[in-house]
Amino acid sequence: MAETEATLLRQFPLFLPQNRAKTVYEGFISAQGRDFHLRLLLPKDLQLRNARLLCSWQLKAVLNGYHHIVQQRMQQSPDLVSFMMELKMLLEVALKNKKEPYVLPPPPKFYSSLIGEIRALGWNKLVYVDPCFSTIKLKADVSGREHLITVKLKAKYPAESPDCVVDFPVPFSVSWTPQVNSLQVTDQPKIDAKVVPLPSSLISIYSQFLAALESLKTFWDVMDEIDEKTWVLEPEKPTRSATARRIVLGNNISINIEVDPRHPTMLPECCFLGADHVVKPLGIRLSRNIHLWDPENSLLQNLKDVLEIDFPARAILEKSDFSMDCGICYAYQLDGAIPDQVCDNSQCGQSFHYICLYEWLRGLLTSRQSFNIMFGECPYCSKPITLKMSGRKA
Repeated sequence: MAETEATLLRQFPLFLPQNRAKTVYEGFISAQGRDFHLRLLLPKDLQLRNARLLCSWQLKAVLNGYHHIVQQRMQQSPDLVSFMMELKMLLEVALKNKKEPYVLPPPPKFYSSLIGEIRALGWNKLVYVDPCFSTIKLKADVSGREHLITVKLKAKYPAESPDCVVDFPVPFSVSWTPQVNSLQVTDQPKIDAKVVPLPSSLISIYSQFLAALESLKTFWDVMDEIDEKTWVLEPEKPTRSATARRIVLGNNISINIEVDPRHPTMLPECCFLGADHVVKPLGIRLSRNIHLWDPENSLLQNLKDVLEIDFPARAILEKSDFSMDCGICYAYQLDGAIPDQVCDNSQCGQSFHYICLYEWLRGLLTSRQSFNIMFGECPYCSKPITLKMSGRKA
């Protein structure tokens, strides 16, 4: 039973039991990059054949026409894990087979005007265009950093604003003026004249893109300095939209910071990760020296000043010097996660993956749970260890 529950948590981390009897499960199932809400009500004997599945309207719409298959799988699946796996496969098939309504292709003028806009913008800025000219990728180089914008044109372009996708830490919205047939100027006196603004185009989108890049320059300067001068544990390959960094401070001790893109040199949200006897002194220093924070200095220099430390240098030490394997599975990475739970015993300090420690404590007869905190013994030193449970992906 415990093994089945652990497999369910690993495969569907957002689908969790809602009571101790485990007769009610609720959460999300993911397919094709989308999350669908569902709720499963089981009888007291936990038999799937008598269960009731409640779906969100989005999930119902996708599974329309497949309801008889869902009922059949509930009757025949040996356990909850098997049913959820089959439901996910069915959902993948339903999404793949979902037919999109036929849309007439744009007129020839659409393509000729679009080619003219790209020519005016500069072919050197074009990275990609699909055969239908519905998706266009453009690039810009600012401060030695290459940025991309994906423009998804709609059927009524340029009368309708396109969708733009960028790798920004803040929302990016485009100001768009629909195209009109001609410039409208009346023959009345000048005071009554009505002039329609020039229509928007790829050029206006690109200009707004460059302005947004310039406004985020300081933020990316701050994050690049952290990535270049410290050992960052997470994310391993940060995107331009990533605002968080987990930075090494020493063996089994790190700090997770969340930087405000609009005010990147201000004090970020800080969370220390490690054993209590190491974390608490750092928290005291942060509180004591917070008045020393100077927005005119770089964020990294401010962190050094208020914490009274030097970050381990990339030029001297290797990342492997701080990358301790999990004490249970003996691996560093597990499904993309790295060890983030540490034993508080100063003579132990062993690190563990969240899911590994969760499964370990669940298997101990001496473990107990109070609300969302599990209490048990460290697998290494047998001293007390706690784990705060959450619905995050393991």
